Amino acid sequence: MAEPLDPRTDPDVDLRVPADRVELTAHPATVLAAIAVGGVLGALARAGLQHAAPHSPTGFPWATFGINTSGCLLIGALMAVLGRLDGGHPLARPFLGVGVLGGFTTFSTYTVDIQQALVAGAPGTALVYLAATLLGALAAVGLGDAVTTRVLRRRAA
Repeated sequence: MAEPLDPRTDPDVDLRVPADRVELTAHPATVLAAIAVGGVLGALARAGLQHAAPHSPTGFPWATFGINTSGCLLIGALMAVLGRLDGGHPLARPFLGVGVLGGFTTFSTYTVDIQQALVAGAPGTALVYLAATLLGALAAVGLGDAVTTRVLRRRAA
């Protein structure tokens, strides 16, 4: 039998939510399967977008920038929705948050793009991309959460 997921090491586990506690501790293989399926879907979407909008080593990587910032916007919205639903379905956060959006966003490619721009002699592009992605991602997750929370409150009123 697999070990239960540990909420101290896995931020996508919330044992304070009764449905999560049952699903996540009793069926860890189901949780891992949901993450895996979501991850495949997210990674395929990312790969398709990156293939559709390639860039040179000295050019600004717009596809990766858009993927990372839109993924952060969506994770902010998702967390607002799940918070409103008291966590929602126990597999929603692992499937959508960790799987789909975790597979979709690609901060490893972000760092490789920065390194390649530096090696190619484009430190300005590397620096702008580094700062724009960091600030854009932080702003996007906050915006996704704030806008979604506001919309949900209006709908409830």
